[in-house]
Amino acid sequence: MTRWRPAPPPRSGKLSRRAAILFALQGGVMATLAWRMRKLQVDDAQRYRLLAEENRINIRLIPPARGQIFDRAGQPLAVNRQNYRVTLVREQAGDVEETLDRLSRLIEVPEHDRERVLREIKRKPAFVPVPVAEHLSWEDFARVNANAPALPGIDVEVGQTRFYPHGPALAHTVGYVGRVNERELEADGGRTPLLQIPDFQIGKTGVETKAEDVLRGSAGLSRIEVNARGRKVRELSREEGQPGADLQLTIDLDLQRYVMERLGGESASVAVIEIATGDVLASASSPGFEPNQFVFGISSKNWNALLNDPYRPLSNKTVAGVYPPGSTYKMIVALAALEKGVLDPSEKIFCNGRYQLGESYFHCWRRGGHGHLPLRDALGQSCDVFFYEAARRVGIDAISDMARRLGVGVRPDLPVPAVSEGLAPTKDWKRASYDQSWQVGDTLNAGIGQGYVLASPMQLAVMTARIASGRAIEPRMIRAQDGRPLPDPTPAPLDVNGAHLRMVRDGMWAVMNDRRGTARKSRIYADGVEFAGKTGTSQVRRITVAERAAGVFRNEDLPWNRRDHALFVGYAPYDAPRYAVSTVVEHGGGGSSAAAPIARDVMLRALWNGEPPLSAYPPGEREAEMERRIRPPAPRPDDAPPEPETTGSAPGDASAPRPDPAASPSPAAPSASGRRA
Repeated sequence: MTRWRPAPPPRSGKLSRRAAILFALQGGVMATLAWRMRKLQVDDAQRYRLLAEENRINIRLIPPARGQIFDRAGQPLAVNRQNYRVTLVREQAGDVEETLDRLSRLIEVPEHDRERVLREIKRKPAFVPVPVAEHLSWEDFARVNANAPALPGIDVEVGQTRFYPHGPALAHTVGYVGRVNERELEADGGRTPLLQIPDFQIGKTGVETKAEDVLRGSAGLSRIEVNARGRKVRELSREEGQPGADLQLTIDLDLQRYVMERLGGESASVAVIEIATGDVLASASSPGFEPNQFVFGISSKNWNALLNDPYRPLSNKTVAGVYPPGSTYKMIVALAALEKGVLDPSEKIFCNGRYQLGESYFHCWRRGGHGHLPLRDALGQSCDVFFYEAARRVGIDAISDMARRLGVGVRPDLPVPAVSEGLAPTKDWKRASYDQSWQVGDTLNAGIGQGYVLASPMQLAVMTARIASGRAIEPRMIRAQDGRPLPDPTPAPLDVNGAHLRMVRDGMWAVMNDRRGTARKSRIYADGVEFAGKTGTSQVRRITVAERAAGVFRNEDLPWNRRDHALFVGYAPYDAPRYAVSTVVEHGGGGSSAAAPIARDVMLRALWNGEPPLSAYPPGEREAEMERRIRPPAPRPDDAPPEPETTGSAPGDASAPRPDPAASPSPAAPSASGRRA
């Protein structure tokens, strides 16, 4: 008999829970897909649209126009000019060599340029233009344009290039631009997209490099339609960039050109400062070089000529060159001794031709000595013994403190590279540099501007301007930016007793105007205009005891690179100072014979803002000055800059006659011998 069993309860509840979980999972997946689709189509739509457009549109940077540089009167010193150039596109040219042959019948294509083009077209894509010739004249440019149908693949373009219309006269101050190199790209680290533009140029030296951020400007944008292979189809739009700011320098172009002409290719430098403002009117380093050669690359021949020239044309001697200042340093020693109270203003010191320190003798330039001299005459006749004694009394630390107050041993804030700090040594400096104690003999050498003391021509001009004005003059080279004048500085009073400054100025007057002054032959003869200054001669070799006993060699009897440096500093007019000048002639011999006449001529030119009257010159020099004025002026640079690989020798060509091919040695070690100022 079958037993009845109740039916099991329905299982619908369990099935419903499983279905709900499944439906929930499916719903989550669908919601995620929907959210993702919305994000792609709505939120990220612009991004993917741009990515898609990049397959057919390229955004390219447009180099900005570089700011131009002018002198204080608005005359151009660095400009942008049209650059007519010829390029070749390989895919359009067909037979490249045949095309180059046809082009050569119209314009000159040097063999080295032809070889370069053939190398570059193998490395670059077939549709990329390769430069063939640049800086074409208008006639050549028009000739190529007229024959364009017969020159497949040849295109003519008009771009911009930098040009320096005054060439070597301002090469060190203005500088030059050149292509960005690999080292500069690595240093930038990709932060500046402009530097990635092929053949983009930046400042390399001078104001061009120190004011690069101001002169460069900002890039524009060009939207270019390209095909699948990246070839340009057309330009869709263009947004011009912001050109760089123009700069107006304090330099007086006419004075600068005169100074370079007056230096006559000597290894020398001149700095001229307007005392009221500190404006640098001239900063001339001779010999110069042709900056336009560097714009598109200088040839190896010309580069090696500049490097091997013993006159060092690439060095900006005015701010980077440092020299023992010689007797031009005696004003600093005098002021330090007067300020410390160790030298009485009315005191006379006896000079018998040498100064004894222990068993050593420090000689005066005048073998028989000067006798008893007060400060005024000691400066006027540049007595070494007087300043040996003054330096011993005051000590080196006080001397160097005064030197820094007057601008020596302090780096001037100027917009050019490699500005030297010079050296105003102290006891602590020698201990740190040489692990040696400072000796009294070191102080005596510093007392006449020898030994460890070093100064640049610009620092010596600043020193002179401060002594003349009694104010802490600071040199400046930029007068206005983008047409907006910079505020004129108001120099603070110099922390030096005014009576002591007047005593030193009186001594500088005696140098030029007293009958025994060391530079009397270079005084100014114009009525009401008196020149005050100080000669200096710094030796680059040690004079031995044996040589002194047998007779010291004259500078003209020595090889050029062993002769003394000639220096001069001065200001005028004496009673109302307007300009300060410093001159250094490397291995020029005596300061009174080599440097002072140059400084006098430069000062006259500055005072008259042009040709001074012949009556301002010494009677014996007026005829020579007249002959100079009637000579035809030197030709100005050609409108077209020189081709880098085809120009002649650079101004510093080693084939030019030089007194001695050896390079100039470093300043001599401290010596126990005075030299004539």
